[in-house]
Amino acid sequence: MSGSILVFGATGTVGASVVKGLLEKGEQVRAASRTAKQVLTAEPVRFEYDAPTDFDALFAGVDRAFILVPSGYVDPITPIAPVIDAAAARGVKIVFMSVLGVDADEEIPYRKLERRVEAAGVPYVIVRPNWFADNFHTFWKAGVVHGQIALPAAEGKSSFIDSRDIAASAVAALTTHKFDGRAFNLTGPEAFGYAEAAKILSRATGKTITYTATTDEAFIAMLTSVGVPADYAQMLAAIFAPVRAGYTAVVTGDVAELTGKQPISLATYAKDHAADLTA
Repeated sequence: MSGSILVFGATGTVGASVVKGLLEKGEQVRAASRTAKQVLTAEPVRFEYDAPTDFDALFAGVDRAFILVPSGYVDPITPIAPVIDAAAARGVKIVFMSVLGVDADEEIPYRKLERRVEAAGVPYVIVRPNWFADNFHTFWKAGVVHGQIALPAAEGKSSFIDSRDIAASAVAALTTHKFDGRAFNLTGPEAFGYAEAAKILSRATGKTITYTATTDEAFIAMLTSVGVPADYAQMLAAIFAPVRAGYTAVVTGDVAELTGKQPISLATYAKDHAADLTA
């Protein structure tokens, strides 16, 4: 592995940390994003999923790629399949970030993308993270700031994973062949319901944060009222069904296997991001 590594979504929550981790290991990194923003010392590359792409130029000198689905897409196959195919056609190893639990149903679009990666004929690793702990200071921040998280999760538990552990797992997969041909289910060290998570956030921030279990319909209405497209809001509501059914409560040792370290706890995440959770 003497070429450079192409990181998609390089300015995002996970991608930026992947770039950082690879640079710290002395790797040559190309950071792909819509704005071609400079990320540390990586080579910035402009890339848009919905625009015509010169894949020869994009993958020039690349022998490994970190590929993930950008937010905002109801159908992830349309933007990602051409990227997977382009990487495969050039013999590039693929580390694909999927989603925990998609291997339970072959009809799930993420599972179809996994199968596409597996059939690509190149070395690959699939990482499937559980719900991000970082959602509390990104997607759900408005509720946290106002002291109330309202989600259609009922009493379901999730082993929330810190994005730093996802990135570290991807870096490990990108910098060795020992994990090739495998899929890893990435989780935090313990599963919590959202009411328990709210108490952990409250202790870290010094403010009272509560959780209200809402209906799918109320959740969709809340999202669409702030401009989220209806089809995307419906998709976001639907992905809470596995939470309510208990599927996201699983805890694995896959982060430790990949990185050699135990995953970051939700309490540590909350302490580290206390300012982000209250700003």
